[in-house]
Amino acid sequence: MQIAHAFIFEHPLIQHKISLLRDQYTTTKEFRELVEEVSMLMVYEITKDLPLIETEVKTPIASARVKMLADCPIVLVPVLRAGLGMVPGIQKILPNARVGHIGLYRDHDTLQPVEYYCKLPDNISRSITFILDPMLATGASAAAAVQLLKDRGCKDLRFICIIAAREGVDFMAKEHPDVPIYCAALDQKLNSSAYIVPGLGDAGDRLFGTK
Repeated sequence: MQIAHAFIFEHPLIQHKISLLRDQYTTTKEFRELVEEVSMLMVYEITKDLPLIETEVKTPIASARVKMLADCPIVLVPVLRAGLGMVPGIQKILPNARVGHIGLYRDHDTLQPVEYYCKLPDNISRSITFILDPMLATGASAAAAVQLLKDRGCKDLRFICIIAAREGVDFMAKEHPDVPIYCAALDQKLNSSAYIVPGLGDAGDRLFGTK
């Protein structure tokens, strides 16, 4: 489903796995595997516009003209720490993708993002860059990550999350209307603590078993 500035996945397999992610009784191991699987399934739509080139291969029967991905560098940039859980699934489909890292945390008083780490591959400005974060809540951290990458010359940016609140989508659309958003579910709202409702809790804590 396409809404303004965002693509919402409606595939039955993705929706089934989202339901399991939401369940508070899903174990850390299961949660980690589900995040990986959902991320892998989402890649199909996210990469539908990658450029192709024609080449020739020899089958066991004859030569064949085939299409393969053009030399199109892709960089995955997980927002620490929860974004790390999305990397393995995407790398299974795009094994040559390089990986950078952005560290942001949300100040509990101001709810604004604070940068504490950034390590990116060389020449990232020439790449298609996927920003990975399971949750798009207020949109402040997502917008900060996008701006950080734009400041380094990145132009083809795509934000990929699993659960989004409409407030976050609207904020991103206002701050960065040129950056498409891909998410597996669009939820109702944010609560007073800026958590997505109904959401799935704290994705980082559930991925790494820290709570």
